[in-house]
Amino acid sequence: MNLQLRSNTCVLVLLFFILHSFAQERKEINAQRISNPPKIDGILDDDVWKTIPANGRFHMWRPGNEGEIPQNLQSEVKMAYDNKAVYFAAYLHDDQVNRMLKQFSQRDNVFVQADFFSIGINTYNDGINETRFFITSAGTIGDARADQFDEDFSYNVVFEAKVSFDEKGWYAEFKIPYNALRFPEVDVQDWSINFYRRLQGRNQTHTWNFIDNKIGQQTQYNGLVKGVENIDPPVRLTFFPFVQGLVSHFDGETETDFSAGMDVKYGLSDSFTLDATLIPDFGQASFDEVRLNLGPFEQTFGENRQFFTEGTELFNKGDIFFSRRVGGGPSSSISDDDLNENEVAEDAPSKINLLNALKISGRTNGNLGIGFFNAITEKTEVRITDTITGSVRNEVVEPLANYNIFVLDQQFNNNSSISLINTNVTRNGSKFRDANVTGLAWNLANKTNSYRLTGRTIVSQVNLADENIGGFSSELDFDRIKGRFRYGFGHDLANKTYDVNDLGVNFRNNFNNFRVNASYEIFEPQGIFNRYRINVFARHQRLYDPSVQTQNSIGLNSFFVTRERFAFGARGSYNSKNQDYFEPRVDGRFVTFSPSAGGRIFVSSDFRKKFAYDISAGTRQWFGDSQKIYRVEISPRYRFSDKLLLIWRSEYFNRPKNFGYIDDNDVDVFLGQRDIISLENSLSASYNFDPFKAINLRFRNFWSTADYSDNVFFILNENGSRSRTNYDISENNPNTNFNIWNLDLSFNWRFAPGSEATLLYRNQIFNDDELSTLNYTQSLDNLFSQPIQHTLSLRVVYFLDVNNLKRSSKG
Repeated sequence: MNLQLRSNTCVLVLLFFILHSFAQERKEINAQRISNPPKIDGILDDDVWKTIPANGRFHMWRPGNEGEIPQNLQSEVKMAYDNKAVYFAAYLHDDQVNRMLKQFSQRDNVFVQADFFSIGINTYNDGINETRFFITSAGTIGDARADQFDEDFSYNVVFEAKVSFDEKGWYAEFKIPYNALRFPEVDVQDWSINFYRRLQGRNQTHTWNFIDNKIGQQTQYNGLVKGVENIDPPVRLTFFPFVQGLVSHFDGETETDFSAGMDVKYGLSDSFTLDATLIPDFGQASFDEVRLNLGPFEQTFGENRQFFTEGTELFNKGDIFFSRRVGGGPSSSISDDDLNENEVAEDAPSKINLLNALKISGRTNGNLGIGFFNAITEKTEVRITDTITGSVRNEVVEPLANYNIFVLDQQFNNNSSISLINTNVTRNGSKFRDANVTGLAWNLANKTNSYRLTGRTIVSQVNLADENIGGFSSELDFDRIKGRFRYGFGHDLANKTYDVNDLGVNFRNNFNNFRVNASYEIFEPQGIFNRYRINVFARHQRLYDPSVQTQNSIGLNSFFVTRERFAFGARGSYNSKNQDYFEPRVDGRFVTFSPSAGGRIFVSSDFRKKFAYDISAGTRQWFGDSQKIYRVEISPRYRFSDKLLLIWRSEYFNRPKNFGYIDDNDVDVFLGQRDIISLENSLSASYNFDPFKAINLRFRNFWSTADYSDNVFFILNENGSRSRTNYDISENNPNTNFNIWNLDLSFNWRFAPGSEATLLYRNQIFNDDELSTLNYTQSLDNLFSQPIQHTLSLRVVYFLDVNNLKRSSKG
């Protein structure tokens, strides 16, 4: 069997490296060295632009490649450079410029109801990594790091771009300093580039170099940059000092706080950059969207801290880094066994203070990416008080901790990569757990970009005070990625001791799963449709140990977009009987859920209109019992003007007769039947004075109840079935009424490139009790009887480039 497996593997690898050429036209743009840079004002009347030849002949990209671009919508670009920056001028012809959409927005929010022009620069000409720079017809700028699969707008650098208009169209002008780019230290640069023009009102996107929609990824279709040579860039050293003041009022008490710190970016070379945050303060990070969690897995949230979202693409290789672990909750807690008689402990903090963090990343001439990340969090204690004597002692719940990541990522063939990743967490003190995880990840495509083999192998090691525990996980996926008809299959496996949760996140281990899928889609408008895609799939899920089937699933997904930008779709699935080994929270026990079928439909109207909407509805029915799910989501939006946009979203969820875990006593597991209802309302509103100043309102209210009023309780049998039992809820009442309210009102002012001031008012209320029979309005009344936390903060960040300081001192 091992010989057969090796033989099949060899055949698969050979299939991958069939060396056919990936034929494509690669246009060339000549960059001219200049001595007098243009003034970046969007008005292309500088002498430098008058002497540089234009590059035009753009191609259709979206909604399809077919068709010629008319003369009245042609685009032309010019490129120049000196020892400080690269410069671009774009001439974007439009004979209906007065009808052009020009919705205002703030930085990086470029996919609004406005045209945009963007530049994708690949300074290694590797077909994979790009830095993209955007400007909209309203003057909003944005930047992103992109690879074959993702476009990351959390990446922020300092560059300049402006626009102007006349009766012939609009114009864009860019200055991109070298400290915004990373490139090899060679005399003659080998860069590639593409230019994108989005015409939002006409629903078209044009590109300078042709991109074939049916094959490969857009990063593989760049044209070539010629003439950039003998660059002598200035020192890449920038500082982002900040100050922040805060006033908070809660339950009759007022607190004030002042903090200051700094982020630093230093170019170790033209290719490698050090980013550091010193004495960070993330007090203005967006609030987490907390929900009622009745399941067996932890509730996680997205990253809102800028340092941990910006420039982290290398560290996300292998998907074993979850940045919220750094500065998250403590790794241990105070239990009743840790307390002496008459002692009580204060609540452990939900977050650990981050002392400092740094990351070093870059790529060599040979396309080897190297990344190093380090963060240190402070020692954290909980105070324990003797209620009789009043004596106080402190117990450490999280010692001084060091978090490290090291990454090597070798890219080749303009479409493939192999990555080695190691994460390590070391906590001070022998009684606290340490962890080490090593992963190998690969993304391999053949030369014709018709097949892709992806996967990863992960080994985890957790070091406890009395034992070391090793774990293993693997993923392997093979997909056809070319043409209208595509297919794939894959396998995922993890043993029972696989655990990456010290610096990563895995909700479950002990699985051995298989999947197959096939899809059909169009890449050119056809009939009334701009695009549609239909996908069918099947999954087979098992435990790794013991090797037993847990569930089979089959399903279908579909997505359609008409020429009028009206989108709709549906998805449906059938799940076989589910042997759930996680819901009981006891190792080796499982609960059986009967087969079920369900689906969801959605519609989305044309966002170019002032009023638009998203609506979806779904349901699921279990066949062996009376469990059901009903879900409806409505999200209308209205654009009052190019400056004011309001979006409302409401989601109603109802799951009657659901049953799940409520308690266990190490011998028996108790389940309860409950009716779960939730309602989530949110509002997002923004008023943009211009691309640099805006007032933003973000509101969310989430209410949910788990009602056990039917008094139907079960004891879990060894075969996964349930038997009715009596359960006394006086000591462990599972009835829950959960309600949370968050509101952020902010004024943001980007008063200089890289510099920003934010005034934020925030209030939040939270209530969690056992009054599960209350309706929504009654629960709101209860919520507003709780103390409200009011917070007002002002944060100012200023950008300092050491080269500007040098010039100032010389002046």
